[in-house]
Amino acid sequence: MGGVFSGAKIGPEDYYCDEDGNALPVSASDLERFMYCPLSWQLAKEGTSGVGEAIEEGVEKHKEIHNDMNEYQEAMIRMRRSLLIWSWWFGIIIAFAIDSIAFLYIDDVMNPPLEFAKILSMWSVSCLIVAILSIALPWRNWFKFERSIKEIRDLKEQFESTGLEPTWSPIGFLGGWFSAGRTEAGLLLATIVIGAHAIALVAAEDRDQAAFILIVIAFIWTFLATWQLQRSLKAENEMVENRKKAGLEEGAQLMYSDDDKSSDLLIDPVSGLRGRPDQIVIIDGEFIPVEQKTGKVPKKPHASHRLQLLAYISLVETSTNKSPPYGVLRYGEDDVHQVFWDQHAQQHLQESIIEVQRLMVEGGAKRNHERKGKCRHCSRRYACSESLV
Repeated sequence: MGGVFSGAKIGPEDYYCDEDGNALPVSASDLERFMYCPLSWQLAKEGTSGVGEAIEEGVEKHKEIHNDMNEYQEAMIRMRRSLLIWSWWFGIIIAFAIDSIAFLYIDDVMNPPLEFAKILSMWSVSCLIVAILSIALPWRNWFKFERSIKEIRDLKEQFESTGLEPTWSPIGFLGGWFSAGRTEAGLLLATIVIGAHAIALVAAEDRDQAAFILIVIAFIWTFLATWQLQRSLKAENEMVENRKKAGLEEGAQLMYSDDDKSSDLLIDPVSGLRGRPDQIVIIDGEFIPVEQKTGKVPKKPHASHRLQLLAYISLVETSTNKSPPYGVLRYGEDDVHQVFWDQHAQQHLQESIIEVQRLMVEGGAKRNHERKGKCRHCSRRYACSESLV
C-alpha cells in the first residue's frame, strides 16, 4: 500500500522529492519516533495522538525549562546592561581627570590651546569618516566574522514580513549599524566627545576654574560609578544563580529557546529536514544545540534521542553555515551527554531521513523489535495492532 506521497521521486543526494521538486518534509520528531518504532511513527502520521501521564508531565517540564532559560537570559541582559553603564561612567571619570590636567598644564606660549583644539578637531573629523565607512562597508565580511543566529533570524523576519531588505544591513551584508554595531557606535561617540573638547579648549577663558570644576565632577561621578558597580555585582550573582538553575555551563550564551510559539522553525530545503531544538547555546564560539529529555534517566542515551539531536545539529549547521562539533543531550539536571557530529553521524542521519521518506512514499511501516517493555512505554500502543502487550 502506497503512502501519502506516492507520486514522489528520488531527487538530489537520494532524498525523495514531490512533483514540484521539493524534498519531502521530515521533522526531527519524526526521526525520533521512527527510531523508537516505525509503527509509532506511522500512527503519529495518521493522526494518532500520544497519551499517558509521561506525555503531560513532559509538556509541563519543558515549559518549566523554557521559563528557566528565559529567566537566565533576562538576568544576563540585566548584568550586561549594568556593566555597560558602569564602564561608561568609569570612562567619564577618566575623561574628566584628563580634561582637568589638560586645562591646568596647557601653556599659552609653549602649548597654545588653539593648537590643541585644531588637533582634536582633525581627530574628531577622522573618527567621523571612519565611522561612516564602517557603517557603509561590509568590513566584518572581509575579516571573516560570523553572523549570529539571532541576526540571521531577525533579517529574514524583516524580509518575509515586508518583502523589503533593511537599508543599513541587507540580507547577506555582514556589517553595518544593526549588525554588532558597537564599533560604529563607539566611533560616532568618540567624534562627539573629541569635538566637544576641541570647542571647550577654544571657549574656556579661566582654565584654572574649569579644571577645579572638572575635578569636583569627577569625584561625584566616582561615587556614582561605585554605586553602579555594586548593582553590577548583584546582577552578576543573579545571573549565576539563574544559569545554574537552567543547567547551563559557565560561559555558555543562550541564543535560542523553543517555546513552540515565538521560536523559528529551522529548515533544510535540500533534505526536507525541519525542527526546533530545545535550545541553542554558544560555547567557545560554537553554536551548540541542546535537547532536554524528561522522565526516567536511562543508563545510556536512547538511539532515538541521539538521532533527534543529530537532526538538530544538521539544522544548526544549515542555518549558520558553520558546523557544530557536537550537540548536548540532557536527561534531568545532572545527566549530560555529548553527541559528536562526525562523518558516521552525518551518514546515519541521511540514511534515516531517506528511509522515513521512502515509507512516506511506499508505506508499509512495521514494528522493528520484540521488546514488550518498549511497547508498554509507547504512548500510542492503544491504537497499535502489533503491540506485544
